[in-house]
Amino acid sequence: MSSRSPRFGVLHQSNITMFFFSLALSFMLLAGGLFGSEARAEYGDIVLNNYSDKNGIRPVIFPHWFHRMRYACKSCHSDIGFPFKAGGSKVNMLNIISGEYCGACHNGQIAWSVENCDLCHSALPNTPTQVHNSVLRAPK
Repeated sequence: MSSRSPRFGVLHQSNITMFFFSLALSFMLLAGGLFGSEARAEYGDIVLNNYSDKNGIRPVIFPHWFHRMRYACKSCHSDIGFPFKAGGSKVNMLNIISGEYCGACHNGQIAWSVENCDLCHSALPNTPTQVHNSVLRAPK
């Protein structure tokens, strides 16, 4: 005879059902966002176009607030070395592949690696380096 009450089985089954329902819903929303529309910068995102247009690839949209929800400012701006200025770093793909800047985390172990270019290089061509929808602009 089990020491668990009969309610445990019902509660457990309910939690499993809710988990898979939530997982399926999340996947549908994610797939809709990835495949159903073009990526757009949101307020506070950083658009980086120091080298992209010159090299025939879309500029980067860096989701600043998405990262800020998870990490303290110090994590990127002190520990990794990003300046507190949009476009202030001269980050390029060689830096990232070498484990600098974005590559400190985007290495395939902490976060996705660099193989999927479109995950980052998603801004429209000729979008200037900027804090999106901000009065602040990187120097020309």
